[in-house]
Amino acid sequence: MRGSRNTQARQQAILKHLKQTGRALVDDLANLLGATPQTIRKDLTSLADNNQIIRFHGGAALVAGTEYTNFDARAEISREEKDAIGRLVAAEIPNFASVILNGGTTTAAAAAHLDFHSGLKVVTDSVYLANILRRNIGVEVMVPGGIVRASDGAILGESAVDFIRQFRADIAVIGAAAIAPDGALMDYDLREASVTRAIIASARNVVLAADSSKFGRMAPVCFARLDQIDSLATDPDCPDALRTLCDDNGVRLLP
Repeated sequence: MRGSRNTQARQQAILKHLKQTGRALVDDLANLLGATPQTIRKDLTSLADNNQIIRFHGGAALVAGTEYTNFDARAEISREEKDAIGRLVAAEIPNFASVILNGGTTTAAAAAHLDFHSGLKVVTDSVYLANILRRNIGVEVMVPGGIVRASDGAILGESAVDFIRQFRADIAVIGAAAIAPDGALMDYDLREASVTRAIIASARNVVLAADSSKFGRMAPVCFARLDQIDSLATDPDCPDALRTLCDDNGVRLLP
């Protein structure tokens, strides 16, 4: 019985780690959880058999559509970097602009720094971000209908996509779970990817807000490529490979 409980606890820890990172190697999980690589491989096989993860040689990745980990827990990851990125993004948004803000922890930091703006009309696909923005008397907030994801307040579904398609905003601010080395922008949830695609298509200027730890990660769903983005707001630790990728794709790097 104890072995069964230990296995369950270890597999839950693996899932929690994958929800934060998107993918992980067997050896890294073994070191993290104090288990042998053979034990981790058995855990990954069990999780894959239950369609909770996808195995690849030497590791595993989260399955598309798997629920995100708690929003507050994700917000603690790279908190200082996200806050600084939020300031950068807010500085890019002029007063009296129309804006679409994609739900996420980094875009939430941007929303928090719009408190001195005036005349903004903001569409957001997140009840969490809407709650931040509603306190600002200089912002008119609009949200689509749809299904609210319990873990983070993201609004998903075709009705959300159709609502966003009605707009032609001055600026869209989006996040990403991962930026692949080839410039693919990745996420975990197919429904959220559909909403983000609509946001990109509905704005004249698109800002990607993502801390540098997102580069080189992988997630199962591609929603766009870097050449569809106008600016990337990130932190000073941005790796040279990502800077080169931005140059090659005509993306303005902030800072």
